[in-house]
Amino acid sequence: MILEDFLQFDGNGLYCRYGDFYLDPLQPVANAVISHAHADHAVSGNTNVYATAATIAFMQLRYGKNAGKQLITQPYSKVFDVRGVEVSFIPAGHIPGSAQVLMEYQGTRYLYTGDYKLQPDNTCEPMEFVQADVLITETTFADQNTTHPDPVEEIKKLNDIKVNVLLGAYGLGKSQRLIRMINDYAPQKKVLVHHKVMPINNVYKSLGYNLGAHQLYNRKLMKTQEEWVYIVPPFTFDSYIRATGVKRLFASGWKNLQVNTQDTLFISDHVDWNDIITTINNVQPKQIWTLHGDGRQLKEHFVDSIFVKILN
Repeated sequence: MILEDFLQFDGNGLYCRYGDFYLDPLQPVANAVISHAHADHAVSGNTNVYATAATIAFMQLRYGKNAGKQLITQPYSKVFDVRGVEVSFIPAGHIPGSAQVLMEYQGTRYLYTGDYKLQPDNTCEPMEFVQADVLITETTFADQNTTHPDPVEEIKKLNDIKVNVLLGAYGLGKSQRLIRMINDYAPQKKVLVHHKVMPINNVYKSLGYNLGAHQLYNRKLMKTQEEWVYIVPPFTFDSYIRATGVKRLFASGWKNLQVNTQDTLFISDHVDWNDIITTINNVQPKQIWTLHGDGRQLKEHFVDSIFVKILN
């Protein structure tokens, strides 16, 4: 039997009262099950943190001793008990260590996706499908008019830009994916990275990921037109708004983050509408619960076939 109150939001985030834990809590809590290490999903200061080894490594890099009082590493697919709820992590394909959280309680399976993507990515584990009675899916781009383009074709656009490029990207996940893709599909480009990004790259290396050729930013190098691509996090990108002698691009699935009309780089680390439908077809849920976006179109689409509940 599906428990309609199995997950509910309160002031600390998404709470499972049957196991007394939070999924990606917004504030420090006693028991936190963390899907991945992005800051909007992994806060510091929790008491007990359940996560994959990669997620914990990134949290330790970011938060140091405040990553959590007790860090409980769990490998993919291994079932562990959290106060009566059987939990396991399933690869989500978002960044290294990202996990869907499969929860089984009284014979019913609830699958929380966290952030996930289906597009190929050589810098993280690929998304895996498992079946569940309830699919709790992010809906960041759950719009029938949104289709993410082929990321390979997007990165190949850099081949036509003959001046240096200032490329904005989030420091964890997107930057490393771009470095690998530039090496693979725009190999004549030379990659520079911001000093805030390099420690994250070192964690990738320790996890066994080869990002390809790149080096720490050097101001003198960017003064030469040698097809440099300088990858910078958002706060630095915004500070370079008056930069001359470079083409400014921001790699994102969001249209409002594209910074010029003649050159765009639509590379998303989230699922689009078609990917969500593919996921639903594979998971085969009896119910769909939506969060992190707008679930209204899914509710309308499945009105005659699957019950859809909008959690937020």
